[in-house]
Amino acid sequence: MSNLKVNIAGVDFKNPVITASGTFGFGKEYDRFYNIEELGGICTKGLTIKPRLGNPPPRIAESYGGMLNSVGLQNPGVEHYLETDDKDLAKRDVVVIANIAGSTLEDYIAIAEKMNEAQADMVELNISCPNVKAGGMAFGVLPQNVEKVTAAVKKVCNKPVITKLSPNVACIADNARGAEAGGADAISLINTLSGMAVNYKTRRPILFNNNGGMSGPAVKPVALKMVWDCYNAVKIPIIGLGGITKYTDVLEFMICGARAVQVGTHNFTEPCGARDIARDLAKYVEENDMDINDLVGTLILNG
Repeated sequence: MSNLKVNIAGVDFKNPVITASGTFGFGKEYDRFYNIEELGGICTKGLTIKPRLGNPPPRIAESYGGMLNSVGLQNPGVEHYLETDDKDLAKRDVVVIANIAGSTLEDYIAIAEKMNEAQADMVELNISCPNVKAGGMAFGVLPQNVEKVTAAVKKVCNKPVITKLSPNVACIADNARGAEAGGADAISLINTLSGMAVNYKTRRPILFNNNGGMSGPAVKPVALKMVWDCYNAVKIPIIGLGGITKYTDVLEFMICGARAVQVGTHNFTEPCGARDIARDLAKYVEENDMDINDLVGTLILNG
């Protein structure tokens, strides 16, 4: 009998297709195009303790096979989320993952405590943020810092915690181990790759913030390899993301060790993209009379 349901850290998803943080808002915009309950889950836009306006424009730049962004976590703040979007999403038959971010360890602790009031099912830690108390180094660069921030959040948060890993590190498998040691219930990867776009006429970066995060189809090979590396390093569930545009991408990520995936940049180019991927995946599973979970970690290496 075919099965499309997956379970991550005790949370049941009707299918393994989740939208990625920062690419789907809080679902309201996309609900005008299709019923968001067709998805397995929604990961909210990154939330901070206080509202943020984000970086000045330009903050989006197209790139071959993807895009660069330096939006800067523009969001209405956690209090606004709790009063509005959290309540609205709780009425929908879809798993909700609240993405949280901060500039200090204290920020993460404070917002994680606030999320105990939320009806969201899970919390995802964006640890690619610069730590202002550590000279701007991102929380997610060093394995010991990944463990520290994860442990601090787990200590105060009563929801399953997903630590989102940055690919801009020496060894992502070591950082996955750090997340696991800190008590993470799952990990998601990869976040964006650091990049730059340049205007040859002005000899200046196109983005006001100079650098940005690269996402889109071009990063998929990097993401697949890193998911495989982490699958062989930890026992906690993995959510894979990076360049997913069709259902066969989902199959590839699951073969490399992911139990679910997040669709991000594709939502910008194709508003119904995540839904279509979920539908095509359901058709494939039905036609092949398979349990989607049987694919996880079945990669056969050459040689």
